[in-house]
Amino acid sequence: MKCFHGFRFRAWFLSLLVCGLWQSYATAGTITFGSGSNQFTMTFVDIGNAGNADDTTGKPNPAGAVGYAYGLGKYEVSEDMITKFNASPSLQITMDNRGVNQPATGVSWNEAARFTNWLNTSTGGSAAYNFTTSGVNDNITPWTSANPLDYDASNPYRSLRATYVLPSMDEWYKAAYYDPNKSGGAGYWDYPNGSDIAPGAVTSGIDPNTAVYNQTSALRPANVTQAGGQSPYGIMGLGANVWEWEETPYDPKNISASSVRGFRGGLWIGDSSLLSSSIRFNDDPALKDGSIGFRVASLSSSASVP
Repeated sequence: MKCFHGFRFRAWFLSLLVCGLWQSYATAGTITFGSGSNQFTMTFVDIGNAGNADDTTGKPNPAGAVGYAYGLGKYEVSEDMITKFNASPSLQITMDNRGVNQPATGVSWNEAARFTNWLNTSTGGSAAYNFTTSGVNDNITPWTSANPLDYDASNPYRSLRATYVLPSMDEWYKAAYYDPNKSGGAGYWDYPNGSDIAPGAVTSGIDPNTAVYNQTSALRPANVTQAGGQSPYGIMGLGANVWEWEETPYDPKNISASSVRGFRGGLWIGDSSLLSSSIRFNDDPALKDGSIGFRVASLSSSASVP
């Protein structure tokens, strides 16, 4: 069969399917990055139930509707992952130094996007975010129609070809607060432990209905695999431990490269209100703050992009 390749990514992707040349990427599973002594793994949990309804009780309103399956990192990105990224012939990311299994904080949105780009390119994929200058903390340049394989008018931040991305506001919100098995029918909880009641505060651990918050400023956050109970989808640390960057600006449309970016989830020295679906903050994409970390999402290569 003769194959005809279009100019847009979706046409190109479909032609590869017809030609039998496409190797699909799963949204979930454990993926290895890096090489040799600088290898590390990321575990992605499948977030299914595509086409779920929005929540209209949180912030922003509406929030949480996602029309495709995707994966979200089970754990926050750790210092060890950034250290091993820094061993590659790439830009160097500076961060706080609390321990290899601690969440990587003091990492700006721009640096998190650089790291995410490397996850794509080091595994033979295409960069998610368009950096046209060399500074590690420089802002991105949104994709345009001059990049037809990457550009999506509804989200010019994120390349259509990317597999690994920073989670959008809706992707993060759904993974934290949506429960497809909620009693009475699928819906949203106020807190990311599958409850409308705040989880119990702990220093660390994996017990259900717990989260790492209400700690003294002298304590550090918990290790990423000990960051409290899980969300209904099985994601750890979406409630507290450290704030997490979203891909999405506060407005929330991905248009201007300099727009302040959303972050949410709470932190280890905050109170329970900061974990709730009604709390979302924002700051400059170049900000490096010791209480803000991030996690990575995984898109199926055939998934629609918001």
